[in-house]
Amino acid sequence: MKRFICILLVALLSVGQLTGCTSTEALDEKDTSDQTNALKSIYNGELEKNVTLRVLENDTAIEQGYFKQLIDAFNEKYKDYGIVAVDANMDQRSNLADDGPYGYGPDVLYQANDSIMKYVKGKHIYPIPAESLESFSQIPANAWDAYKSEVDGKTYYMGVPVNVQTSMLFYRKDMLPKDWETKWDDNKNKMPDMVENWNSLYKYSKSIVESDTGKYGYMRSLFDVYFSSGFLFSYGGYVFGDHNTNPKEVGLSAGNAEVGANVLLKLASVMNEECIDDSITVNGYSKIADGSYFATMTTPDVYTLFIKELTLEYEKQGKSTEEAKALAEENLVVAGLPMLPASGDLTEENPELMPQKAMGGINGYAISAYTKAPNASLAFVEFATSYEMIMKRQGLLGSIPARSDAAKAVGGVSEIVFNNLNEGNIVVMPSITEMVQVWSPTETFFTDLAKDAFRTSDKKYTSLEELKSGLKVVDQQIYDAIHTLSN
Repeated sequence: MKRFICILLVALLSVGQLTGCTSTEALDEKDTSDQTNALKSIYNGELEKNVTLRVLENDTAIEQGYFKQLIDAFNEKYKDYGIVAVDANMDQRSNLADDGPYGYGPDVLYQANDSIMKYVKGKHIYPIPAESLESFSQIPANAWDAYKSEVDGKTYYMGVPVNVQTSMLFYRKDMLPKDWETKWDDNKNKMPDMVENWNSLYKYSKSIVESDTGKYGYMRSLFDVYFSSGFLFSYGGYVFGDHNTNPKEVGLSAGNAEVGANVLLKLASVMNEECIDDSITVNGYSKIADGSYFATMTTPDVYTLFIKELTLEYEKQGKSTEEAKALAEENLVVAGLPMLPASGDLTEENPELMPQKAMGGINGYAISAYTKAPNASLAFVEFATSYEMIMKRQGLLGSIPARSDAAKAVGGVSEIVFNNLNEGNIVVMPSITEMVQVWSPTETFFTDLAKDAFRTSDKKYTSLEELKSGLKVVDQQIYDAIHTLSN
């Protein structure tokens, strides 16, 4: 990796006098450090004129109208330069490594840190003069770390953090039992037990299924690695060694990770077979809205999609649009993840509880190495990560800002997420290219695990030992895909 990044920097130094955003004035001409020289070879402080920037954005941001507000505001500010930002009109999962060399890729792209950082090795993205950006001091180091590359002790940032992604619990407050304050609040803290710990949520989900076959408590597509892996992490599992930087060590089976897998298996038993594939992921918005599901787990940036569906449901019941939206916002609650039993036994009474870890990511902007307007691209990134635009993004999408000033202004869920990040309960996806080999084997295991809840005489995972063996197979498959098969 070090060798490839060194090659990248040599290539950058040979780029010549490309132009750059005015924010790079902070790169003093007297500074002759390798970092500054490498960045100056890309950005020289002179905005290109009469250029069109193709920007690849998140689908939800486009659907909810945020992206249009962003590019309209940017285009107005830079109209005198003839700089125009437009929708790249590409799938949000498009691969810059495939599209960029042929001129089809975007100039600026918004993706998760693991997606962006996989482009470093192939020299597909430019390093960012991060310290010259207004947002630099407002974004905590643990968010910048997701985009950090180090060469010979020098630090380069390959993207700018925008928001923190992690798992949150979404639930319907109006679907709580009417007597929850007397029967489901053991610690008398005025919070329902079923949203505070998994034992109570499992018990409540089981009671719903037993009383009404058409309704369910907690529902989630368990094959989804992003949401299920946190159960492994909570009991000692991890992706790669050395804090997710060493792919020579794969550790999803480490510690007592099999206990976390068993928790998932137990949760599947109070769901239906849609938890095996992506059915719940797809229908979760409408099923929460029509009352089929009490709760699910997903990321905060889709909050508005739940509100939209729930508002429509209330309108069907005769409410006005204003009344329906107000009721939706009152009854849809977003909370931190419930606590897990230290024993891993969801049926244990009065268990010792511990925080759940969750996989997370830092979504951000990066600049394509194939852009012909790096300075205008940097200007767009700086504009899009300004306080004003981050607050607009949060307001429309419910995302968790990576900027500390914006997160503080928002409060609530944002504070929960920031605390979890600082306390290590959010495990940021590894920012190395080998991460791409993790998804498929792990997804296959979680799919098989979910299926086991519905098998009869042919169950595969009847003991913790069998679960441990299954996870060890996953570790080996990932290792082979990275090291053996790639060679």
